[in-house]
Amino acid sequence: MLAIYFQGFLLGAAMILPLGPQNAFVMNQGVHRQYHLMIASLCSLSDMVLICAGVFGGSAFLSQSSWLMALVTWGGVAFLLWYGWGAFKTALSQDIVITQADAMKQSRWRIMATLLAVTWLNPHVYLDTFVVLGSLGGQFAVNERGWFAFGSITASFLWFFSLALLAAWLSPWLSSTRSQRIINLLVGGVMWMIALQLAHHGWQLL
Repeated sequence: MLAIYFQGFLLGAAMILPLGPQNAFVMNQGVHRQYHLMIASLCSLSDMVLICAGVFGGSAFLSQSSWLMALVTWGGVAFLLWYGWGAFKTALSQDIVITQADAMKQSRWRIMATLLAVTWLNPHVYLDTFVVLGSLGGQFAVNERGWFAFGSITASFLWFFSLALLAAWLSPWLSSTRSQRIINLLVGGVMWMIALQLAHHGWQLL
């Protein structure tokens, strides 16, 4: 069982480490020290739901619902383009540095809604958790799938909390005007790059 757990852990880590919308958002919130632990918790809980759903049968459902995949794909494209545009606008603005006090004035519910959109409107999340993890986890016996899913979930929790805490720890160095411009340009670039990839994938689904 331990071997299956570590297999799930390593595969889960491989799926989550590349820079994507979730990681960029967690890093940005950590730099601002703006509900970063809450954001890490929501990301981890969302991954837990998606991983369990994928390993315990969700991959078959997604493969049979091409219209659902297309809907999520184009919704994700629209959201990522909008979020990337906001990051570029922030990078080019004059008063770019946000103090911790100013950041906390922003609505917690708005931040939560943005995070949930970044997570649940990103088709890559479903490809990672349903198609890759779900397909491989589904090959194990029913009593072994839980260990595989638990390993992947552990990797998710460790990654998101480590990323949030590390970004918060580096906040004094990353909060300068120059650093904020670079971070927002990076976030905007990542969002638009993934949006273009999703749009290409969406055309193939039509």
